[in-house]
Amino acid sequence: MKKFACGDVVPGCAATFESATEDGIIEAVGRHAAADHDMTAVPDEVVTAVRRAIVSV
Repeated sequence: MKKFACGDVVPGCAATFESATEDGIIEAVGRHAAADHDMTAVPDEVVTAVRRAIVSV
């Protein structure tokens, strides 16, 4: 199982995500970024930062 806390990349954001795979987290984060951070696209550098912050639980 993998876990990501958005606050690790976007200070102040309390959203967290869990998935069996990193790709599952990336998909969920993309939806979250659009809905809660008004991002129409997630830049590659943000995806890289998210991947670095994903931990195994």
